[in-house]
Amino acid sequence: MGEIFNKDNFNKDNPLSYKPVPEDPFVLDFSRCRYLGEVHQVLREGLGLPDYYGENWDALWDLLYSFRPYPVVVEVRGLGRLPKQWQGEIEQMKRVFDDVHKQCAHITFRYVS
Repeated sequence: MGEIFNKDNFNKDNPLSYKPVPEDPFVLDFSRCRYLGEVHQVLREGLGLPDYYGENWDALWDLLYSFRPYPVVVEVRGLGRLPKQWQGEIEQMKRVFDDVHKQCAHITFRYVS
């Protein structure tokens, strides 16, 4: 489907830059996460977040709020495979996704089993 991030806006030497992601829609597949830190790694890699992403829900909201100025679909997969003890963290992540969509209607999160 091609890369949906404009390479001209990406600077591989700039840690403040978002990274190009070659998928449309963006895909966040959490099915292989065994540690909570891996959830944030999936977010960082799947969304092309900058190096300074702080791996917390406030930082995720801040970065998603300024994510892309054009329509974006993010497919979220594998949440049902995560350990039950992470449920509170996963609910926080989903609230961030919902809040971002309310503020930025062009960013849509679609949950896939």
